[in-house]
Order: sequence, then structure tokens, then C-alpha cells
Amino acid sequence: MIREVFMPALSSTMTEGKIVSWTKAPGDKVEKGETVVIVESDKADMDVESFYEGYLATIVVEAGDVAAVGSAIALLAETEAEIEDAKKQAAATAPTAVAAPAAAVAAPAAAAPSPEPVAAAATTPAATTPQNGNSAAPSGRLIASPRAKKLAKKLKIDIKALVGSGPHGRIIAQDVEKAAGQVPTPAATAVAVAAPTTVAAAPVIPAAPTAPPPVPGQVTPFNTMQQAVVRNMNASLSVPVFRVSYAITTDALDALYKQIKPKGVTMTGLLAKAVAVTLTKHPIVNASYTDAGIQYNGSINVAVAVAMPDGGLITPVLRGADQMDIYSLSRAWKDLVTRSRNKQLQPEEYTTGTFTLSNLGMFGVENFDAILPPGTGSILAIGGAKPTVVADANGMFGVKKQMNVNITCDHRIIYGADGAAFLKDLADLIENDPQSLTL
Repeated sequence: MIREVFMPALSSTMTEGKIVSWTKAPGDKVEKGETVVIVESDKADMDVESFYEGYLATIVVEAGDVAAVGSAIALLAETEAEIEDAKKQAAATAPTAVAAPAAAVAAPAAAAPSPEPVAAAATTPAATTPQNGNSAAPSGRLIASPRAKKLAKKLKIDIKALVGSGPHGRIIAQDVEKAAGQVPTPAATAVAVAAPTTVAAAPVIPAAPTAPPPVPGQVTPFNTMQQAVVRNMNASLSVPVFRVSYAITTDALDALYKQIKPKGVTMTGLLAKAVAVTLTKHPIVNASYTDAGIQYNGSINVAVAVAMPDGGLITPVLRGADQMDIYSLSRAWKDLVTRSRNKQLQPEEYTTGTFTLSNLGMFGVENFDAILPPGTGSILAIGGAKPTVVADANGMFGVKKQMNVNITCDHRIIYGADGAAFLKDLADLIENDPQSLTL
């Protein structure tokens, strides 16, 4: 039997993917659950593994090429005797199966005559309902990453007794480490190795890619991340929004930051924590619109926009930010930023945000509006704090540091009074009780 290896959908917004590298060569034996190809999705490089045992008969889409989601990128033969038949089949369908350049991939590839579909799956596919937890494994089949299986064998853990925390209930290495009483390692370690199988994984983090210098007079094609941003921004145009601004005095917050910065706390961590704590009082601002009604999210997941060195942006997510202490939250944020800039995040680490922060204050920006990300209800734009002459309640003038924050909300579910009340409580926390953020 000959099966097609399809380009998987690694995120809900992915329409095409780029082949980073093949870890198997034509003719190589492929085990069930073994990684065969590395695919660049919208915002990460992901392992794709085989659902079946067999032989990689022929590669349809070579490394560096782009293919539409659902199109064939390789053929898998069940036996060695079928390899030649698979090659002939690939040659017969080559005009429709081979991926076009990124700018031309629009129409789906024509279906092959008779192969069985769905021969590969992403090692960490994006959950279709990320805010409501993991969905169950299909047909009761145990789903575990190759690294989790190896680790379970090494640590003598019964992997069948574990409950997976990965997408679709998948058992990942962190689940095995927790069961063994170890501190879980960062989730992206397993997908960071994009080299062929003959090369050992290096212990160092690869250098972040940088965008090539622009060439005057030439058009530079969008990379996959920039294409994802374009799609998201276009989708945002259909959402009716309103904006509310507020000036927040930051003297008390700045004093706290100076006190705990040596302990590894970041200002982004403090702001994310302050927002998360305030959201506990305003669940509507943490909600999102659906055709059926208002989706009140079960957790507060604060996404923070991060610019990428090679163009585009990504929004790593601090999941359950209201439940984390400020020190753990800051450590988690530093790890997310490092791995995001090296394209090592899992989909659930950048697709599950329920509220977004965009901070341009470090660039000296005083005031700006942010565009609402699709699928969320609110985004907060944070400007830089600067000395400002203000009057107190008694009419006395003084100089205090203030920052302007602007919230953009989906007006279908959130109203002006909701946004204003949220900002008022956020300002009260930052101005009068920032020490509570350390509790």
C-alpha cells in the first residue's frame, strides 16, 4: 500500500508550510512515530512524524520549498517492492503535487489516484480549541512524542498510566519528568533539533535568524511569519472595536521594580502580573466573541507581543499568569522570549492567549493604539513612562512619572464602561498597591 504524506496544519491559521529539512532520505526505513520531516509553520519549526511503518519512497516537496496544507509532500511505501510504483505515481502527479513558490501557493494540489491519506502528523499540533484544554486522543490510541517514549523507558515510567498535557492529550517529555519527580525541562527542547538524524543535537541554543538587508528597488517576499501577520491583521478589520486610554502614575511601580529587579524580575513580568490580577475582577475583558455567544475563558493567559529578528512578530503566552508568583512568571517570560526568537515554541505557547499586551514604551513611544488579535477580546497598548506635572487631590502640583495605556476591545461583547472599569482598577493597583504583586 502506498500512502501520501500530507502537509499538516500546525496551527489554526496555517495555510501553507515550508519544508525546513527531511530527516529521512528516499528509500530509508520509517518507523511508526518517527520524525520524517521538519516543517516551518507560521511561527515555529515543528517535527512531523509518521503514523505508519514503511519506507520513504519519494519526496515530492524538497527542502526549502513551500506546500499548501493538505497537499502531498512525500509518498510512503509499505514494502520495499512498492517503492518503484510510488516513484512512478509521484512522477505522474508531479505537476500538481510539487509545491509552488510562496507567493503562488493558492490552489490546493490535485488528489492522487488511489493512495491512502494522512500518513504523517505534527509532533505537537495546535489544538483546535486551545483555550478549553486538550482534546482527547482519537480512538483511545496512546499518543506520545518520541522523546517522551525514550525518556519513559530510561526512567522506567509506565507511559500508559500518564495523562498527557500536550495538544490533543499528547504525552510529552515534561509529563514523564513530572511523573519521575524531576523538574520539567523547557517544552521546545524536543523540536529544537532540525538537523538530519546523523547529526547529534548540539547543547547550545542556535543563533536567532536576522533579516537580510533590504535591496533598494526590489520586492522582498514575505516570510511565513510575516504572511501569518498579514492574515491576522486582515481578519481584524472585520471586528468592530473601541479604544479607551488612561494615564497611570508609575512611581510606586518603578520603586518596586528597582527593589526586585536584581532577583530576575522584569518590567514585562510586573505589567503582565498586574494585568492578570486585574482581569480576575473583569472576566468580560478576558472573554472572546463566538457566533453562539460570549466565550468566558477558564484561565487568564496573557500574551505579549515580541518582535522577531527576521521580521514579523509573535505573542508568547504566560498561561495562568494570575496564579504565578512574580519570580516564576519573570523566569517563564525570559525563557519564552529566548525560544520564540529561535523559533522553538510549541503552538500552545503562542496560540492560547486570552488577553494581549503590546509594550512600545522601551522605544520612547508615549502613546499608540494596538490592533485587536483575532479570536481575543482585548489588547492593551503600553507607552513609556515620563515625568509629568500633575495636580493631586488637594490641587497641589508636582512631578510624577506617568505612562499612557490604551485598550482596544471587541465592541460586540465588551462595552466602553467595561474597558474603563478595567483600566481604573489596573491604575489603582499599580499606583496604590504594587507590593501585592509580589505575594
